[in-house]
Amino acid sequence: MRKRYRRLYRHPLIQRISWHLKRIGKNLDPHFFIALFSGLIVIVAVAALAVMLIEKERSFTGFGETFYWAITTVMGQGDASHVTTWGGWIVSWLLVLFGVGIVATITGALLGFVIDFLLKEGQGMGASGYTDHIVICGWNGTARSLVQELRSDDYNHKVVVLHEADRNPSDGDVYFVRGDTTKTDDLKRAGIEHAAAAIICPKDASDEADMRSILVVLAIESIAPHVRTVAEVNNPSHAEHFKRADVDELLITSKLTAHLLARTSLYPGLTDLVTDLVSGGEGSELYRVALPETYIGMTIDELSARMRSDHGATLLAVSRDGTTHLNPPTGFVLETGDNAVVVAESLGTLAPLVHLPAFESPG
Repeated sequence: MRKRYRRLYRHPLIQRISWHLKRIGKNLDPHFFIALFSGLIVIVAVAALAVMLIEKERSFTGFGETFYWAITTVMGQGDASHVTTWGGWIVSWLLVLFGVGIVATITGALLGFVIDFLLKEGQGMGASGYTDHIVICGWNGTARSLVQELRSDDYNHKVVVLHEADRNPSDGDVYFVRGDTTKTDDLKRAGIEHAAAAIICPKDASDEADMRSILVVLAIESIAPHVRTVAEVNNPSHAEHFKRADVDELLITSKLTAHLLARTSLYPGLTDLVTDLVSGGEGSELYRVALPETYIGMTIDELSARMRSDHGATLLAVSRDGTTHLNPPTGFVLETGDNAVVVAESLGTLAPLVHLPAFESPG
């Protein structure tokens, strides 16, 4: 039961409401609401006591009946026939005048919170409340394509976009947080402390954008060093600065494009092949899977044959202790903790192997 309540409390919607309550609570005087509720209880009690003394039985039961009548009257559901004398009618009118006014004030305050919650959420001024999600820091053409890729069937992680904009730049089903990607408070609103990975996208192709991306990496590492950071880099000469900032993965777009163009000019068709492997469209894709203990001790040729026969997958590389061995030699023998990088039609063909998310460290 306790786990169920804990799971309910960790629900993103509950977390967002809690965050907004804390935000509003900093600017409100709690004594105001305490005074309203206290005044309402006093008015109801006095009205119930007055009606009991005027025309009801003077007993605990009589007071209970009139107290219930007073509460329902304040809520607009009271029984008008409960009072039959001029004194009771006067008390009833005063109760409606003052009690309903206080209830309306409290209702207005609650309605104001709901309106504020919806407006702030729509403007990106809320907090995601997610866990094990992916945070996209910044926005560009790559980020737009990235969101579309992460919405494919093979990915089940929530996505949060943190960007300085007036509205959600993504047309997809992602949570938008409006803010500065280098600021601690905005990163926390995006849930960076509980995220699985953070992807840093430069706003343009300038060197200044790379410098800002480095600041984003430094900010994330200071808040949540356990979160895997992946950065898109414009200038290859800035790669060393990103590594000093302790980024986990780098994607140098210009360098990757240059290599791919060079290879496809010599070997036609490679562009379509690579695009199909890394995209979420139809056809085979790249996956990294954990190998069960029964595979330990196999040679690379035995593993390759096993992958083809059992899972319809083609072995490309083996990841060991943070190093990826691409096209290992024939004498390569599997060890405990090795992961396989394969090409397969879908995750379903790899069952019952354990799929490892792309943001999980090799080995």
